[in-house]
Amino acid sequence: MKLGFVSAILGDLSLDEVVNVAARIGYSCVEVCCWPAGPPDRRYSGVAHIDAGSLDAGKASSILNLMSGNGVTISALGYYPNPLDPDIEKRNFCISHLKKVIDASVMLGIYRVNTFIGRDRWKNTDDNFNIFMEVWPPIIKYAEERNVRVGIENCPMFFTADEWPGGNNLATTPAIWRRMFNQYPSENFGLNYDPSHLLWQQIDYIKPLYEFRHKIFHVHLKDSRIISEKLDDVGIMGYPNEIHTAKIPGMGDINWGRFFSALNDIRYDGHVCVEVEDRAFEGSIENRIMALEISKRFLNQYV
Repeated sequence: MKLGFVSAILGDLSLDEVVNVAARIGYSCVEVCCWPAGPPDRRYSGVAHIDAGSLDAGKASSILNLMSGNGVTISALGYYPNPLDPDIEKRNFCISHLKKVIDASVMLGIYRVNTFIGRDRWKNTDDNFNIFMEVWPPIIKYAEERNVRVGIENCPMFFTADEWPGGNNLATTPAIWRRMFNQYPSENFGLNYDPSHLLWQQIDYIKPLYEFRHKIFHVHLKDSRIISEKLDDVGIMGYPNEIHTAKIPGMGDINWGRFFSALNDIRYDGHVCVEVEDRAFEGSIENRIMALEISKRFLNQYV
């Protein structure tokens, strides 16, 4: 396995600075965020350490020289919008930029892109599947033609009142993944697996690793802590951010020994990237880099 981190936590640094941080701490890879130009619409969005829209052969060569000169690779390019947005103009913009990110991954020789399926949060799961079958087959076909693997992160994108009632990402549970991959089977269509989102949904985060072993293209390492006193107060129908909080690996409720044991069982030898969304380490750049340093020391025992 190759241990890295998601570049979004260092959104105010340049790509050169991000790669230097990775090399200094000892990470072997970085998932590089590739949002389009514009202000962020939520935490950790809007980060563009690589501008996929303007990337050309010269810029790609410079980026690859930067990476190799620091002994760091790119695990994947990351862009996490809502390709099923009910606003058709927004939907089409997301799809257009996602294709640019796919093209950029080819230019950089990475051939891996991580993203969301998206969702119309006002429609039920069945209706969203109908939209999924309209929108996603052409995207995956585009990726297949370029030999790019697309990993879907399993974050529900439902945390607060503004994402009620259904959240902004369809691919949230093993039942939905099973249906999704059955309805559109493709070797280029898989998962960017994050155990933390399963934990706070009260889903076994180990068991699906075995069933979906051939669909795990990339892994996010993020922990989560259930706030039991709040769960007792608002119940499972409360907004998710009321009952859990994201933590760096080792500071939440994930059993990382069991998790990495399962990854070894299924012979996963790909990229595992720390995703820092821990509010205890937000604020200064020093705190955010500290989160990466602590995570690296903790994860050294497994990777």
